[in-house]
Amino acid sequence: MFPQLFHIGRFGLPTYGFLVSLGVLVGLWISVRNSEKQGIDPERAWNLGILVVLAGIIGAKILYILVDWNFYVNHPREIFSVSTLRAGGVFSGGLLAALVCAAWYMRKHHLPALATSDAFAPGLALGHAIGRVGCFAAGCCWGRPTHAFWGVTFTNPLANELVGTPLGRALEPTQLFESAVELANFFVLTWLLKRKKFDGQVIGAYLFLYGVARFFLEFLRDDPGRGEVFGGVMTGTQLISICLVIAGGVIWWLRPRARAVPAQAVR
Repeated sequence: MFPQLFHIGRFGLPTYGFLVSLGVLVGLWISVRNSEKQGIDPERAWNLGILVVLAGIIGAKILYILVDWNFYVNHPREIFSVSTLRAGGVFSGGLLAALVCAAWYMRKHHLPALATSDAFAPGLALGHAIGRVGCFAAGCCWGRPTHAFWGVTFTNPLANELVGTPLGRALEPTQLFESAVELANFFVLTWLLKRKKFDGQVIGAYLFLYGVARFFLEFLRDDPGRGEVFGGVMTGTQLISICLVIAGGVIWWLRPRARAVPAQAVR
């Protein structure tokens, strides 16, 4: 709808970049605040947050390229093209990369992995919710054509030029659907964090809730680069979503072994 917030001469501020950056900052602030309440060293929480953000950006971009590998293997220069660099990437890839790097950092600095993950889960959900509004503004990650009353028609030629957004057709507002899901997740996880019975309860709930939602939202997506696995039975993102659901379920299933960490400084 609004790919650029404003444009002065040759300089333009992309709405997507602004909202993603805002989501990162808000998500980090909430995560560090929650970490302090969980008795975790705020300085290490900030360092962990920055590492997770960088890993998420790289992981999202790598998976974006992998799911459309047939195109990029034949056009390798496009990997470093402006259109690819401007693309946000695939969130599931960023989430997986962030989880791996977070596990390494927490192990290295002896942070309680599940308790720290619990503290970061609400901020991750809210940051993602804000970022998806940026997707909607840019016109990327669009949905299938629809005749439903909630269909959104993009008309800005710049959106089509930058990310290939179809113009003049009513589309499923998948960006707003996912943003709404993540906003709801934020409130649920924030409520749960204050009442959790065991470490891992919050991050487990997040992986399960987001995995289920993303699996079904994939049926409404229509942007290219979805990727296919098992002969086209599902997209690569749906397979990752299933893994997230399983991971969240396993954490809850093992909950008797993961007691809540007392609210004292962990350094």
